[in-house]
Amino acid sequence: MENLVDEYADGSNSAQPASDTTYAKVKRRLLPFLFVCYVINFIDRVNISFAHLQFKQDLGLTDASYGLGVGLFFIGYVLLEVPSNLLLQRIGARRTIARIMILWGLISAGMMFVNTPTEFYIARILLGAAEAGFFPGVVLYLTYWFPASQRARVTSILLSAVAVSGIVGGPVSGWIMSHMNDIHGLRGWQWLFLLEGVPAVGAGVIALFYLTDRPSQAHWLTKSECTFIEDNLAADERAKGRVAPHSFGAALKDRRVYIAALGYMVVPWAGSVLNFWAPSIILHSGITNVFHVGLLSMVPFLIGGLMMIVIGNSSDRTLERRWHFAGCAFIAAVGIACLPAASNSWVASIALLTLSTIGYLSAVSLFWTIPPAYLSGPAAAGGIALVSCIGQAGGLIAPLVIGKVNQLTGNIALGLYVVVAVLLAGAASILLGIPAHALRERH
Repeated sequence: MENLVDEYADGSNSAQPASDTTYAKVKRRLLPFLFVCYVINFIDRVNISFAHLQFKQDLGLTDASYGLGVGLFFIGYVLLEVPSNLLLQRIGARRTIARIMILWGLISAGMMFVNTPTEFYIARILLGAAEAGFFPGVVLYLTYWFPASQRARVTSILLSAVAVSGIVGGPVSGWIMSHMNDIHGLRGWQWLFLLEGVPAVGAGVIALFYLTDRPSQAHWLTKSECTFIEDNLAADERAKGRVAPHSFGAALKDRRVYIAALGYMVVPWAGSVLNFWAPSIILHSGITNVFHVGLLSMVPFLIGGLMMIVIGNSSDRTLERRWHFAGCAFIAAVGIACLPAASNSWVASIALLTLSTIGYLSAVSLFWTIPPAYLSGPAAAGGIALVSCIGQAGGLIAPLVIGKVNQLTGNIALGLYVVVAVLLAGAASILLGIPAHALRERH
């Protein structure tokens, strides 16, 4: 493992072997499990993009009502993110992550019983409320273990779960939809929600016994390793100095929190295209078999996940965050802008979806190195959740806009151009609104 922590508390390089060994141990212990949890999480969140290919007719949904159902997820999600993260700081990640996963798994599986658009809307709101706090909670949890100089790399490894969920979820969802339809009287989309919801419940139970809240509680670390981690994190906090907000109240008054939130708000717009409309884009490009749609949908996520790790490593080596984020948002915008011109070619559509996915996944992972670079203590717990909460409003607005424009115009092109404009505006807001000197990170 390449190590970017070049100095210990005294500024020397003598601690590098200890750093390599210690952080490798932490990564082996935490990242595989959190990675699997996030794969399950994202499959449960976006499997609706496959399910709607079938239940849209069963429930009598229009494109606009489907977009509404997609967006309603973010109502409960946004309202409960901050309380969930503040609770995590008080009761620990172990119980918080277990509670979230068990609840969302039960509700996701329960979506097999919806029969009307209204029931669909209610289920989506409940699913968002159950899932609220999972991702910002994991981001906060990682700041308890890893210093700033490793976070882009660690976050990109975690967020590659989004890519894996696309690689695994697409073919699996396509197979369930095409091979289990009408088995035991259940439609394919009902089997989809059931079979992809149950694993979250199991993972939640495991989390209760497997995760460790803080380094000081880790029986799998030696005392010296625990001290090394805590001293390194303390050095990070000192590097931020007095300019860093330390209380949640101070974070609420810091304009950079809201600028960051506006910058993050653009990410769900790109995510809405890739997570909720990509199967439809592939279907309309000439691929009519749902299982084949699932197989092709994994290609953008496979390449996008690999590139996200490469770009994250570049950001960690240079400790440059803002231009990396803006560049990735621009890449996503270019890919999405060109999609309408490629609507009749599945090869070109897959290529452009891949370009968009590279930009989207990398922008997400890079963004989450920015708030922890200038927030400390309770300000980090509440501030990270607040940024995610405001930013996820894009997840509510984007599907409504795209779905409504699609219904009114008969194609998705104009909706995609709106997404492009939003992406470019968000990139500019980060570059102009958060100066480089505000991000205090040490090599």
